[in-house]
Amino acid sequence: MKVTTVDEMRSLDAEAIERYGISDELLMENAGIAAFSALDREFGIQGKRFSIVCGVGNNGGDGLVIARKIHSVGGHAAIYLVGDPGRYRGAARKNYSIIQKLPIECRMVEDEKNMHEMTDSCDCIIDALFGTGLTRVVSGLYAAVIDAMNRSTKPILSIDIPSGINGDSGMIMGTAVRASWTVTFGLPKLGNMLYPGFEHCGRIFVSHISFPPEMYEDQNHFSTSLNTGVSLPDRPLEAHKGSMGQALFIAGATNYLGAPYFAAMSFLKAGGGYSRLAAPKTITPFIAVKGSEIVFLPQIPTDDGSIAADNSDTLLEIASNMDMVVLGPGISLNHETQQTARDLIAKIPVPLLVDGDGITAVSNKPEILKKRQNDTILTPHPGEMSRLAHKDISTIRENRVSILREFAMEHGVYTVLKGAHSLIGSPDGQVYINLSGNPGMASAGSGDVLTGTIAAMFGMGMPLPDAVKKGVFIHGLAADLAALVKGEDGITAEDILGYLPHAVHSDRVGFPKELEDKYRGVHVI
Repeated sequence: MKVTTVDEMRSLDAEAIERYGISDELLMENAGIAAFSALDREFGIQGKRFSIVCGVGNNGGDGLVIARKIHSVGGHAAIYLVGDPGRYRGAARKNYSIIQKLPIECRMVEDEKNMHEMTDSCDCIIDALFGTGLTRVVSGLYAAVIDAMNRSTKPILSIDIPSGINGDSGMIMGTAVRASWTVTFGLPKLGNMLYPGFEHCGRIFVSHISFPPEMYEDQNHFSTSLNTGVSLPDRPLEAHKGSMGQALFIAGATNYLGAPYFAAMSFLKAGGGYSRLAAPKTITPFIAVKGSEIVFLPQIPTDDGSIAADNSDTLLEIASNMDMVVLGPGISLNHETQQTARDLIAKIPVPLLVDGDGITAVSNKPEILKKRQNDTILTPHPGEMSRLAHKDISTIRENRVSILREFAMEHGVYTVLKGAHSLIGSPDGQVYINLSGNPGMASAGSGDVLTGTIAAMFGMGMPLPDAVKKGVFIHGLAADLAALVKGEDGITAEDILGYLPHAVHSDRVGFPKELEDKYRGVHVI
């Protein structure tokens, strides 16, 4: 499913009005009916009391439609206005005029007494305070109203996006509603799908509000989508280790034995065929104790136990016969090794995935990426992305999609920005939001497992863009399966590694019921 920015959604609204003659009054009516339908399905209407908290923009207008619908089927609707209703315009003004003619309570929220009445006299709250266009930090009366809604512990239905969440970044603008359900319109917004906004939305519903399918399915309209719809290829009956992909992992140094093991072993656990590990010869015997299925290529070490420059020619020769090379997990920040990494990145002739200390090497000289003659994948966490893009981490977090897209396009590389709902950026400008994974993945070695998983998807025969997307998803799925059994606390890279075969199997035959809803992301109504 496509995901929009706030401006893209405004363009869709304008197109619906101008091209198809779907008036703003009809769009608002459709939005209100969709939210009402979700509320009826999830909570019920008849005989229940609802406080509809309305701002004075179109989001508030949607709330007025919902109040009218609740009243029409025997529910009790009380509207609480925050702001001057004289500011209503267009369809919202028309709906306010209708409300004034109906026996529906309509009160101004001016102080704490009103807020207590607003939250204490109902079974459920409708949040129609702000829409997706919020750009300023919420303060004063508005912040107090949001905090009162949250303190009430009553279930909350948010309209389009929880009030206080930025529609483009998902960031909290001072304070934000914690909704039980959110009904968004047209298509999901970035703020619905990115953390922390996603966490505030509760269960997300989307209504196309009568947009023709050619509007919301048009590839030219949008450049962000959910990471769904990529299927694993069948595993041939005549498969052998050579036909399921051959990968070379250039990884490891003294004190970094886990990274090379997890990277190389995850390739096999996720379905790859032949995993070769080029690590300093001083550490390969220790890794071999755990990873006996890995083929080891012991390398000449530097004085402090990292991969020396003397290995370059041999590594390039081996790399040329591989399907993919992974470079960087645990290679250390040794000056000689970092320069060796840059030389190899520029010259390796096959698809290359760069992670960990390899990303540090690239960040000091990103122009080498443009010299490559084959596809490149980078898998940075926000700190590494900060160094790659030369922007501070707070800027990265507030502009994840746009910065990722710009970097991927400028350097011609596939870039996985790791984190809650990892993002996959493509050189063509497309960005995909991944829904698998959980906080238990925030442990050392998890990213190393990701590298081998992506390489395995490519080794199994997927086109590289699909292999990147599927690898990110399978990696998160393995962690989710581990969490179902063990809980999120204490999940290690070893756990994720161990659940990779289960994740691939689950992807083929069907997800556990507990995960189906999570991976759907949004429910179309």
